[in-house]
Amino acid sequence: MENPNENKRHQHFIIYKPYGYLSQFANNDISKHKKKLLGEFYVFPEKIMAIGRLDEKSEGLLLLTTDGNMSELVRSSKIEKEYFAEVDGDITDEALEKLKIGVEIGFGGIKYTTKPCQVFKLNEIPNLPERAKKIRDERHGPTNWISITLREGKFRQVRKMTAAVGFPTLRLVRVRVGTIHINDMKAGDVKEILDFEF
Repeated sequence: MENPNENKRHQHFIIYKPYGYLSQFANNDISKHKKKLLGEFYVFPEKIMAIGRLDEKSEGLLLLTTDGNMSELVRSSKIEKEYFAEVDGDITDEALEKLKIGVEIGFGGIKYTTKPCQVFKLNEIPNLPERAKKIRDERHGPTNWISITLREGKFRQVRKMTAAVGFPTLRLVRVRVGTIHINDMKAGDVKEILDFEF
């Protein structure tokens, strides 16, 4: 019997996920009933899924698709993911070097050493939308912005990495996935695109 969905074109979207939202559309967890979900921003098609979720406190570029194969590709080590992280303190060259080489972080009591990645300090504060919840003010000491580009995506990895070198992340924004960049999108913006080209 012919599958009516077989020839149906898959749909792809990019969204700027704001701070305070879960990377999901339906909420089956009673403990999360009052959480904010992505469905508030757009009428998405059935079977839509977020590729490589961002946690509730993280922001930025999130790819959405109805194509499970595309999701597998994007989550693989073939595709780079770049993040801008505002860290607490004046980050040292030594800490940046450790991040580049790989640091030990933990997941549920199991130790893991991160793979080598690209890391550098940003010379200027990036031009990003203001966050819904204000970050502590400068009277509490300096902060720096860094860029981290990974080909892996463990749970809360960037936050764990910067904490491991003594500079906890205060704000985290994913700005790029492969060749797709957040550009001038604002928090909550949704764009439907024909395809993901990496």
